Amino acid sequence: MKFTPIILSGGSGTRLWPVSRKQYPKQFCDLLDKSLQTLTIERLQKYGAGVIVTSATLKTLTEKNILQNNLKISKVLYEPVGKNTAPAVALACRYLEFQGKSEEIIAVFPSDAQILKPEVLDTVLKTAIDQAQSGSVVTLGIQPKAPETGFGYIQVKHGATLNQVAEVLKFHEKPNLDKAKEFLADGNFFWNAGIFIFKVSKMIEHFKKYEPELWQKIAVLKNDLSNLEEIYGSLKSISLDYAVMEKLNSNELKCIPCEMGWSDLGSWDVVVENATGNVNPTQVGAKGNAVFSRENKKYGLVGCDDLIVVDTADALMICKKGESQKVKDLVESFEKTDAKIVTQHTVEHRPWGKFEILRDEAYFKSKIITVEPGQQISYQSHAKRSEHWVIVQGEAFVILNDEEIKRKAGEYIFIPVGAKHRIINRSQYSVEFVEVQTGTYFGEDDIVRYQDDYGRA
Repeated sequence: MKFTPIILSGGSGTRLWPVSRKQYPKQFCDLLDKSLQTLTIERLQKYGAGVIVTSATLKTLTEKNILQNNLKISKVLYEPVGKNTAPAVALACRYLEFQGKSEEIIAVFPSDAQILKPEVLDTVLKTAIDQAQSGSVVTLGIQPKAPETGFGYIQVKHGATLNQVAEVLKFHEKPNLDKAKEFLADGNFFWNAGIFIFKVSKMIEHFKKYEPELWQKIAVLKNDLSNLEEIYGSLKSISLDYAVMEKLNSNELKCIPCEMGWSDLGSWDVVVENATGNVNPTQVGAKGNAVFSRENKKYGLVGCDDLIVVDTADALMICKKGESQKVKDLVESFEKTDAKIVTQHTVEHRPWGKFEILRDEAYFKSKIITVEPGQQISYQSHAKRSEHWVIVQGEAFVILNDEEIKRKAGEYIFIPVGAKHRIINRSQYSVEFVEVQTGTYFGEDDIVRYQDDYGRA
């Protein structure tokens, strides 16, 4: 069995704030033993090297994840701006058309789902591919375990059997609780997992028929994608469900209901049941509480029941169990008052490594910076701050105004205002150093780059 996996890895995962943030969304977060994106790609490696469609803002995280986990990916397509799943799938189809793969079968997967029964996935994919070879678009429906209000539903014809092809009657939006209970009791409604299998040429036909304006714009893309930014910005934002799936007739669209241990880990209620970051709190006159944290702290709860506590270095979120879908509303409130808290963590990732902000005051800023093996920061200068570096791990080579200076753990160097500088790690181990900035301004935009390995301005 061979097909091309298409992995959609956009989105901001706002329902999993404060762990998931716009610059570090849930597919990269440390929720399980590995990130969700890593688990998704590893699960699909045996079928062939896949194509990732993701945001240009996630380029560093995506490429580091592929490299560090030795993942096989044939292409990463970077969207200049997020436009939902229909443009993402259209872009993937156009790219494969350029590669002469119009008659190939592709399967679209979100990057942020957990599947505990991969053997069931194998079984239903074989059936789905046979259907796609005959011209059908196939979606996988997940047998619901509860009246879930956070998923869309696929209604199939009465009498459907698990792992067998069923006729699709209708797509349903995320229901309220009463409607979700009706769906569960009916037995013919399945969660929409966003997994679709089809032939490239067949999906292009559907785009031409049902979203002609979208496809006309995608069709103008150049082979080298050099005009992608110009075209993508003009596309409307629309899901593949709305654009195509809901418009297909019963001969064109099939569903395979299944139970493969699927979860999208899309809310804290689900995460605390599955994740490896759970902490056992001490509880006094309290019960049923769950704590998720990577912080080195003790947690105690007194006189309260059924709470979810999520703790990060710079934010704390507490909600009642069963109410975690509303975290998205909380994020919307923060966006109006403190947008930074929903965008960035105290740890920020760069192509050469990462840094964690320790203190950020009006009169100084401090960080712990990690430079990965064989990497170097850009050769740069700052107009409004000086920097004090103390090496705490590894051996570093500092270039200061074109002079190379070796520094090892326990040693210090001063970077004056306006001085050209960079730090190089030539070893096979990480270099860590503490940086203390003093001056009048400490923003990341106070930088002039003279040389950069990663093509940044």
